[in-house]
Amino acid sequence: MKRRTWILSALGATGALVVGWGVMPARSRMGSPELMLPEGGEVALNGWIKIATDGSVVLAMPRSEMGQGIHTALSMLVAEELDLPLSKLRLQQAGPDTIYGNVVMLTSSLPFHPLESEGVEKPTKVKLGEWFVGKIARELGINATGGSSSVADAWVPLRTAAATARAALLESAAKQWQVPASELRIAAGVVQHASGKTSHFGELAAGAAGVSPKNVSLKAREQWTLLGKPTPRGDIPAKTTGAAQFGIDVRQPGMLFAALRLAPQIGGSVQSMNTQTALAMPGVQKIVPVEALGGSTAGFAAVAHTTWHARQAAQAVQAEWAPPPNGALDSKSIETRLQTALTTEDGHAFYEKGDAAQAEASAAALIEASYQAPYLAHATMEPMNCTAQVKDGKVSVWAPTQVPEMARAIAAKVAGVDTKDVTLHVTLLGGGFGRRLEVDYVAQAVRVAMACDGKPVQLVWSREEDMTHDFYRPMHVAELRASVDTKGVVSSLRIKSAGDAISPRWMARGLPSLSGPVEMPDKTTSEGLFDLPYGFDHQHMAHVATQMEVPVGFWRSVGHSHNAYFSESFIDELAAATRKDPVEFRLALLKDAPRYAAVLQLAATKAGWGGPLPKGHAMGVALHKSFGSIVAEIAEVSLKDGVPRVHRVVCAIDCGTVINPDTVAQQMESAVIFGLTAALYGKIDIQDGVVQQTNFPTYPMVQLAQAPKVETYIVPSTRAPTGVGEPGLPPIAPAVSNALFALTGTRHRRLPLVKAA
Repeated sequence: MKRRTWILSALGATGALVVGWGVMPARSRMGSPELMLPEGGEVALNGWIKIATDGSVVLAMPRSEMGQGIHTALSMLVAEELDLPLSKLRLQQAGPDTIYGNVVMLTSSLPFHPLESEGVEKPTKVKLGEWFVGKIARELGINATGGSSSVADAWVPLRTAAATARAALLESAAKQWQVPASELRIAAGVVQHASGKTSHFGELAAGAAGVSPKNVSLKAREQWTLLGKPTPRGDIPAKTTGAAQFGIDVRQPGMLFAALRLAPQIGGSVQSMNTQTALAMPGVQKIVPVEALGGSTAGFAAVAHTTWHARQAAQAVQAEWAPPPNGALDSKSIETRLQTALTTEDGHAFYEKGDAAQAEASAAALIEASYQAPYLAHATMEPMNCTAQVKDGKVSVWAPTQVPEMARAIAAKVAGVDTKDVTLHVTLLGGGFGRRLEVDYVAQAVRVAMACDGKPVQLVWSREEDMTHDFYRPMHVAELRASVDTKGVVSSLRIKSAGDAISPRWMARGLPSLSGPVEMPDKTTSEGLFDLPYGFDHQHMAHVATQMEVPVGFWRSVGHSHNAYFSESFIDELAAATRKDPVEFRLALLKDAPRYAAVLQLAATKAGWGGPLPKGHAMGVALHKSFGSIVAEIAEVSLKDGVPRVHRVVCAIDCGTVINPDTVAQQMESAVIFGLTAALYGKIDIQDGVVQQTNFPTYPMVQLAQAPKVETYIVPSTRAPTGVGEPGLPPIAPAVSNALFALTGTRHRRLPLVKAA
């Protein structure tokens, strides 16, 4: 981190260093073979790929598998370039080198309007911004799984690494057989020559080591035999049989188990505790104080021989809790504060076009609306957990994490050791959704393990602790205003939102040496508002960044998750106010955005938009781009006893080149169900500093019988791949809300759509 911190400091300090650094070539992501330690005769060919003696291939895997199918998708990239069956490729957790950092996740954080950044000729500011941030990202090498960026980031580096390995293996065979490499071909992981000579990769690896092939080229699209084809996910069989290891499944010899109990009030801490009764209970070993990342003693963990005994002991501790230093929080008062900020502050303008104020002044009519979205919890099926062992100056950690290097760094910091003395094992994740971009549970597990005399300890949060001590999706509010001219045309659109910025607070928690001031504009606050594709002549999009005391973090699709609800619901309001069909109204505004129009038209056609529906049913539409992908969704909805029932959701997506169409469909279905749960029921209420929703009975999920039929249609594309894991979520809330308006004539402007009983 010292080298990385120096780079950023130097860049900020002097323009001369920026120029000098800027002319340096971009850091290669190929990596040295030394990064992949050989075992049992294996031969590493670069930092990503090594060859086993039986001809199978081992791929360094830097990304976490949390149900999005990324291990299969990245394996497919390599298998395609090597002409290797997927069954002959296995994964090894990547090490801490910067080549495994996620570059695309950082470059995609730039707040450029998509109609600027997607053009044939990008503006200079866009090209310079992407180049500059890309270079910084390569230097930092932050390894993270998030932002639906894994395939997009690996698209060039992984294929290049595999193509280079392929060329080296062919050169090795050509040298052994004394034939031109151009006469060789590879099929099913076997190099072949017309003379009948064959060798699998393992027989050629030694000769390929150290070879630096020239003129390496990637396979042409028309030569692909695997990419773009429906392919079973490699993680499903083990998950089906129960053999897969999630964090909660880790078992080590002599392992102890710990249960957590935190201060009930957000920001509270331990004032005093009586542990006598708890320590006298069967199987109980210790009561260990744990800290919040800010340093205060936020609670404690009970350690025992089983999780059950640990939980019973944690509840038996007689604790006195100190209130938060700034007073207890209340979600209703927070909403009032947000509304005040919205009306009294200008905020940061992320995008301006024309003169919205002048258009409003001369308008024949103004259309205005206010929208609100609540705090949300992640509610991952696998609660937070981590297993740690601190022994002989070394730390071993088993964690379901989206940020392995941050997890390793916090473990080293807590234990007081160098990061090289921390061994991290990344398990499967039973849901991430952004919650496992945090490392609080890792720090707690290491702290507990330090008190356990070298024994491994597994810390598991209860569902109640998980729900009431989350890093929540922030509450946001928005005001939207449009002007209609004398011809009945909507000529301007103004949107101002208010709510906490996530990125600076996440950086301050996990990467403090790289974090900036919380006042810095954060794209996630306004994404889905400032970057709309609609061709209004006059636009003004701003956000007022606030800093409430509620801990906030990245939640699946981040700002898009609520901003799409604001923008696409209001677009529907404009269609209704001008007496236009919602699909036709949007299409008329997409003349300069043909990709968006194509996606919308596909969804409308497949859904039968405008056609007959069963009595009591209505359709709603929403169109939104997030994480590089454009998604249109049409929801068919009815009401039963006043409660919405979503029967069918038709999704169309343009996500660039598709690696595995099965995974695209699965992720769209997942995002629709996850987003529908939030749209209908999701809400976190805080009263007197205490979160009121504690488990699924008070934070309900869409159940199987309530799940709609989801149809996915993919727009063919030759563009580079873009995100899939999150883009299906943002459109579902506005699509359902717009269908309810079509059904009832009542406009919903607050989430969730179903009021609590």
